[in-house]
Amino acid sequence: MKTQQRPVPSINPNLSHYRLQIRRSPIHRLGVFAAERIPRGHMVIEYTGQRMSILALLKRAERMSLAACAKLIYLVRVNRYWVVDGAIGGSGAEFINHSCEPNLRLRRLHEHLLLFSRRMIRKGEELSWDYHFSKKTEPISCCCGSSKCRGTINLR
Repeated sequence: MKTQQRPVPSINPNLSHYRLQIRRSPIHRLGVFAAERIPRGHMVIEYTGQRMSILALLKRAERMSLAACAKLIYLVRVNRYWVVDGAIGGSGAEFINHSCEPNLRLRRLHEHLLLFSRRMIRKGEELSWDYHFSKKTEPISCCCGSSKCRGTINLR
C-alpha cells in the first residue's frame, strides 16, 4: 500500500521576479525568504491559486468542519465577488507570513494579486505582508514579533 506524499512547498519561478526560498519561519510554520537583495518598489511575486466566487467559498465552508477551516487559510480577496485560494495551485506566495510591519504590499491590478516590495529587502530576510483581516471577524493572534505589533492579524 502506497502512502500519499505531500507536495514539497515551492516557489513557482514563472511567477516570481526574484529568487525566493521556503523554509522554517520564526513567525509561523513555513515562510518565504529572499535569496537575493530585492530593491524597493519592485514586484516580487504574484499570488495565485484556485479562483472561486465568494458564494462558492461559503458553500465549501459549510461542508467543512470548523476545525478544518481554521487550520490554514490561504484565501485572498480579489474583489467583492472573487477570492483566490493559494492552497490549490498557489505560486508559493501563500507561504508569505503576516506582519504588522511588513516589507511587502499587495496590489490588485486587473484582477491579479501582486506583491511589491515596500522597502529594500536584504538577502536572507523573511518576506511578509499585512493580511488586513477584518475587525468584524474573530480575532486571530499575531506572532510577527514586530515592535509595532497590534496583537492580532485583524485590523483594529
